[in-house]
Amino acid sequence: MIERLTFSNKVQCTVLEVKVVEGHGTTIDVVLVNGVLHEGDQIVVCGLQGPIVTTIRALLTPHPMKELRVKGTYLHHKEIKAAQGIKITAQGLEHAIAGTSLYIVGPHDNLEDIKNTAMEEDIKSVMSRIDKSGDGVYVQASTLGSLEALLEHLSNTPVSGVSIGPVHKKDVIKASVMLEKKREYATILAFNVKVSQEASELAHELGVKIFTADTIYKLSEQFKSYIQNLKEERKKEAAEEAVFPCVLKIVPNCVFNKKDPIILGVDVVEGTVKIGTPICIPQREFTEIGRIASIENNHKPVDYAKKGQTVAIKITGSNYEEQQKMFGRHFEIHDELVSKISRNSLDALKENYKDEISQEEKNLLFKLKKIFKIQ
Repeated sequence: MIERLTFSNKVQCTVLEVKVVEGHGTTIDVVLVNGVLHEGDQIVVCGLQGPIVTTIRALLTPHPMKELRVKGTYLHHKEIKAAQGIKITAQGLEHAIAGTSLYIVGPHDNLEDIKNTAMEEDIKSVMSRIDKSGDGVYVQASTLGSLEALLEHLSNTPVSGVSIGPVHKKDVIKASVMLEKKREYATILAFNVKVSQEASELAHELGVKIFTADTIYKLSEQFKSYIQNLKEERKKEAAEEAVFPCVLKIVPNCVFNKKDPIILGVDVVEGTVKIGTPICIPQREFTEIGRIASIENNHKPVDYAKKGQTVAIKITGSNYEEQQKMFGRHFEIHDELVSKISRNSLDALKENYKDEISQEEKNLLFKLKKIFKIQ
């Protein structure tokens, strides 16, 4: 135990917090575990934009019986020996990262080697999680350790950028880039950090979502819920454009109304027929007869019917031409009724309903693409 507690001259120092102090600018609070720090020492700390090389301008400690976090005057020191907490003032500390190590550059040390060590050991794993495409959410946490833990939890979520410390306007501006690419990723996930009022106001103005929580699980659940709600909204918006593939055969003696609204009994030969599906007759030069307004199965209204089911459908015309279409004049009992697909409907289906399309339906879509000559 005594050997483990023995003082060592090798500097072992960790950055605890980065904050702006009136009269001192951006400072770092550190804990010096081993070694000695001197005023004027050249130091290297890990930064979000690369290694920070600077010189200690002042070594400060609070007055006796006070903490570093308490505002007030500080005691200045020419040198400080481990072990204790210290506030360091120096230039260029704005992007220093809490939770990383501080390194001293000695007279015989290679500065480039120390810079590489500072970055590789502390932030390499974090930066490797940033999506090379530039698409993804913006993630912020209070320390490097909490940032690493959050990124590990978000392993299936693309990340476009990271930051440590409170959310400021600059972070909102960075996250807002995704508004032009993927709106759902114009999001800041802030774990255990404060959000400045200016940042909150700018986010509201630009449309950037900021989620905050003091646990990773809560933050993750908030984001998942947001994404799920967005998907549901987009599905509703795309419902009219997205067309599921279906092929229907008219059941003999089940034509209940010949003209708008056309009411028929049909067998679902292939695919899925849904309310809102536009129907046409390929054998009759793709004559369009309207959209399905309602579906009944055993006299009960349903939203859809799948292959193998027999249902009654009501088709209403969307315009004057469709309203004039009539069974017995424009199509007959042997004609197949097919969902009318287009390039736009295929794109809407793929974008919003790809998880709901079976392999069999994909095969049918491929067949219909050829029939409708869609590229």
